[in-house]
Amino acid sequence: MKKILLFLFLFFEIIVTAYAQNANFEKQIDALISAKTEKPFNGIIFISQKGKTKYFKALGYSDLNKKASLQLNDQFVIGSISKQFTTVLLLREYDKGRVELFIPIHQYLPELKQSWADTVTVHQLLTHMHGIVELDKPTAFKPGTQYAYSQIGYDLLAKIIEKTSGESFAGLSKKMFKKCGMKHTFHPDIKQYKNLVKGYTETENGTIELENKSLQNYAAAGSFISNCSDLNLWNEQFYGGKLLKKATLKMLETKQKNAIRNHPIFGKTPYGYGITIDTIDGILQYGQTGFCPGFVSMNYYYPKTKTSVIVLENIAYYPDEIKKTFYYHTEILKIIRPKLKG
Repeated sequence: MKKILLFLFLFFEIIVTAYAQNANFEKQIDALISAKTEKPFNGIIFISQKGKTKYFKALGYSDLNKKASLQLNDQFVIGSISKQFTTVLLLREYDKGRVELFIPIHQYLPELKQSWADTVTVHQLLTHMHGIVELDKPTAFKPGTQYAYSQIGYDLLAKIIEKTSGESFAGLSKKMFKKCGMKHTFHPDIKQYKNLVKGYTETENGTIELENKSLQNYAAAGSFISNCSDLNLWNEQFYGGKLLKKATLKMLETKQKNAIRNHPIFGKTPYGYGITIDTIDGILQYGQTGFCPGFVSMNYYYPKTKTSVIVLENIAYYPDEIKKTFYYHTEILKIIRPKLKG
């Protein structure tokens, strides 16, 4: 009888402890972002699980000069999170039989003059293993032999999508977002965004200055505009299998051979198609960070618990020390990830 009572006591203690830990993550994040510091958090945090909002906080300003407070529907430039959109649009062409992944891209872009167009494949563009540094220069290495994170490769994917679909990349993205119910997400050329916040960068002398280069990256690689609620919708549709065939989504979510990024924040990280795939500590994590002048973003999804962790910030502190730039994002992951075990 004593053994049974001891077992029951220990069992209930574990349950109560687990409940307390899960209930406290909100307080832990609140303490993190409200702590007095010279580099205060200025952005939006959105965490959902199985379609229900678990945490939402908008802290700081959309316009520092006007002291306009951030709101739920405020839009941010999301940097490399954009690559997921481009990947899905390309793979939708693949699902329709219009694109092959392992044939040279010269098949789709005959205007390319460099000899690498006869060897580089769509697969290599998706996995950053092509070596292209500029359109009019040789590749930095033999295509397929190395990994080198690239923006220009995703711009080429956008061009392929336009050729095979007969539509503009911007227009196709608009149709996809409409299908997903994403009313606040746009290619920058679709100038229908009304709540784009201002982005700011910390200078070498510590002042915070308005950024004017936020949209100068290739749109397909890093200049889409979105907000936290739309990115949550995206995760539900994307990882929920609503946009691609089942086999295609599985391929996208598979660690591709030798496609391992030496991530500036997380170290060696396997890459699929358009997303990183992290299995550290036995927790499967899909997604991507995003950085462009004035904007620091993160969107990760945990399929086992159907959890989305989205952080959008519009002040880039320490722009030359990227780990420090993503301080709040990584600290939030440290709080959340242990809650997703088991």
